[in-house]
Amino acid sequence: MRGHKIAQLDPLGLSSVDLDAERPEDLTPKFYNFNESDLDRKFILPPITFIGGQEKELSLREIIRRLEDVYCQTIGLEYMYINSYEKCNWIRQRFEDPEQKKLGIKDIERAVKRLIRASKFEDYLKKKWSSEKRFGLEGCEVLIPAMKMVIDTAAGKGVDTIIMGMPHRGRLNVLANVTRKPLEELFCQFDPKLEPSDVSGTGDVKYHLGTCIERLNRASNTMVKFALVANPSHLEAVDPVVQGKTRAEQFYRGDKAGDKAMSILLHGDAAFAGQGVVYETFHLSDLPAYTTHGTIHIICNNQIGFTTDPRMARSSPYCTDVARVVNAPIFHVNADDVASVLHVAKVAAEWRCTFKKDVVIDLVCYRRQGHNETDEPMFTQPFMYKKIHKQTPVLKKWVDQLISEGTIKQDWYEAEEAKYQKILDDAFANSKSPAYAKDKNWLDSPWKGFFTGKGPFPYPKTGVSEETIKTIGVKAHELPEGFALHRGLKRVFENRAKMLQEREVDWALGESMAIGSVLLDGHHVRISGQDVERGTFSHRHHVLHDQDKDLVFHVPMNYLSPTQGHYTICNSSLSEFACLGFELGYSTTNPNSLVIWEAQFGDFANTAQCIIDQFISSGQAKWVRQSGICLLLPHGYEGQGPEHSSARLERFLQMADEDEDQVTEIKETKHLHHNDLAMYQLDDVNWIIAHLTTPANYFHILRRQLALPFRKPLIMMSPKSLLRLPECRSSFDEMTTGTTFKRIYQEEGAASQNASDVKKIIFCSGKTYYDLYKERANNKLDTEIAIVRIEQLCPFPFDEIRKELEKYNNAKVCFAQEEHKNMGPYTYCKPRLACLLRSMNDARAGEINTCYAGREAAAATATGIKSSHYLEQKTYMQQAMAF
Repeated sequence: MRGHKIAQLDPLGLSSVDLDAERPEDLTPKFYNFNESDLDRKFILPPITFIGGQEKELSLREIIRRLEDVYCQTIGLEYMYINSYEKCNWIRQRFEDPEQKKLGIKDIERAVKRLIRASKFEDYLKKKWSSEKRFGLEGCEVLIPAMKMVIDTAAGKGVDTIIMGMPHRGRLNVLANVTRKPLEELFCQFDPKLEPSDVSGTGDVKYHLGTCIERLNRASNTMVKFALVANPSHLEAVDPVVQGKTRAEQFYRGDKAGDKAMSILLHGDAAFAGQGVVYETFHLSDLPAYTTHGTIHIICNNQIGFTTDPRMARSSPYCTDVARVVNAPIFHVNADDVASVLHVAKVAAEWRCTFKKDVVIDLVCYRRQGHNETDEPMFTQPFMYKKIHKQTPVLKKWVDQLISEGTIKQDWYEAEEAKYQKILDDAFANSKSPAYAKDKNWLDSPWKGFFTGKGPFPYPKTGVSEETIKTIGVKAHELPEGFALHRGLKRVFENRAKMLQEREVDWALGESMAIGSVLLDGHHVRISGQDVERGTFSHRHHVLHDQDKDLVFHVPMNYLSPTQGHYTICNSSLSEFACLGFELGYSTTNPNSLVIWEAQFGDFANTAQCIIDQFISSGQAKWVRQSGICLLLPHGYEGQGPEHSSARLERFLQMADEDEDQVTEIKETKHLHHNDLAMYQLDDVNWIIAHLTTPANYFHILRRQLALPFRKPLIMMSPKSLLRLPECRSSFDEMTTGTTFKRIYQEEGAASQNASDVKKIIFCSGKTYYDLYKERANNKLDTEIAIVRIEQLCPFPFDEIRKELEKYNNAKVCFAQEEHKNMGPYTYCKPRLACLLRSMNDARAGEINTCYAGREAAAATATGIKSSHYLEQKTYMQQAMAF
């Protein structure tokens, strides 16, 4: 229980305990009322210990010696808090039984070869590119044989897919010596003359890149697929992404217990203790819809965070203490004791494969260089680095020991060293070929067979037959016999049945039609987020709970057809960062699934901003990785205050990589209609941003996500009050065969009949349309004001809007929104409208700079004072109607 407190874990000796002078009182015989004469008394060993081997009794002196050998040397164990006798005993046996730790000669030779590769790879990079940042592994080279031991052990137990995430330290070494990525591909990343021949975005620095490789694992003689997921400099951000990708891999393979696919996460000590997403990710580990059946966490604990001492970086004794929240065993080990590291790695892999629970390996090591290779660590850690400069590298230390013991021969070691040196030299020579400089070589989630042909591809028709709509409408509300439905839901279902009879849908029904039809097409659909099963606004009800039985629930959408895809809808942990990261990882595994994350309110999405900024908006540009993930972000000003009004639409629009000064128009040809060519505009942007006004368009845009021949993230401002607005309904005719998504809704009222007489054309998006429509009717301005709804904001529908501007050529141009002037879509649409008018040589080009209807600029997204809300609403409606 407490032996780890005096274990000799630090290879530098900075935090080691003098066993004679500093031994904690509760680890002395005196504390338990034993005196010197008791040390030679013999005691019968209880069945809960394994230190005796075949012996049944030992002297107290020998018991203490053996316990210290197990718990107080170079391995420190924390596991006695696990509330399972079986699991504690399992760990105890693997560390207390002296036979368990012995390594065979083949294991030793294999580990030496791996340590040679790990060490000499760093030496080679240092020699060839001395001034290049590479965030090397020097001081923790044993990480490579440790990871390989984990993989060997897991592969021997049937695991054939390993999905890994890690920060930048040691990434190049892991790529080279764990995944065995061709060294030529790594070395050409150091040559600025070798630009990728297939570059399609910005690319990224080499120590952020990922890969996917399948190769033979010689220890188990089985094929193993390795995926190292690309990661930004946000050290732990990749953790939930890896978990989502692993969960998806398990789902698509029917690997319900995680026997075939598993994850390994590497961490730094400062980030593991300091980054909240680590806790959020641990918190998902046992949730039914998120578990990956155990992750092996390996911490490269170099006892420093950039320049910050651990005593200033965390409040807990160990950097690993966060793992105790899920009762994960923690194995601390001195990284300079290779044999102990290998034993810990083997036990950790066995634990995961046996119990399907998380486990943590804390490799206590050091960082030989500064934070990067050009950094001077002596400025801030002079005492530590004086020790490090004198420290013998682990390879030399261990090899010298093995040679002196006669375990290996000097000439064998030198031959292995020379063999790897030749591999490095040959790879360096070959790396000058442009054939190795390809972006696609670094793709961590390849989709075999998905990208077929080069087009042109027709714009997808996303309508379905009326029979399909009716079938979904009926099946989605059927109940098992004897199921006690809440009486309030009976009314909801009756209202839905009435709508179906009238051949129309509201927002919730439109969503059900989209999801149901995708399922009937054979695709998997997964929706997750806080309270998504019912829906934040009590509108969805896709999981029905029996009112008379606890934990008895029914998901009607999984009973549409025997051949349908599987529907997963799951309430998430109260987390945005980890949960969105998880779904992003899930979405990258299979392009033929619809993966949706819904925020409880769009306002809360900003706690997942790192995933949005670093992965979703820029993932394809940096890492050639596409994703079709859909974000539903409830957005709308309804007097609910500054944290329940805005999903910060302006931020998503600002991150769109579309040039506001360049009109990207679509010209028809004799082969293709402009709607067909509109798809190329979709392919040109980093993501799709929509603010819709009808259930039919919602239906189409969800179906379009899977109908496109490529994948783009979809960011949707989803409604709140529109969920129950009687006017916000769509006819079956807008969703049936031959129909498709509308990028804009034209004016269809009286104003469209006499376009030349229209005095004002208002562009808007989202809920505000219904407010404007009502205000226009109240003011009897139906013939004087035209209202055009921009449904798809990004990519901006220049061609469709040009037609409206040409049609209403005498009308003043105005943009209306309910958001404040420095927020919402105005600042995005304003320059694009002006650019389009200039390209038309239209005199109205200057008007858009002044014709704005909406709330004034503000710091907070919305007022929390109801009277102010109504006054603002009234004021901007008056602005919109004014000429």
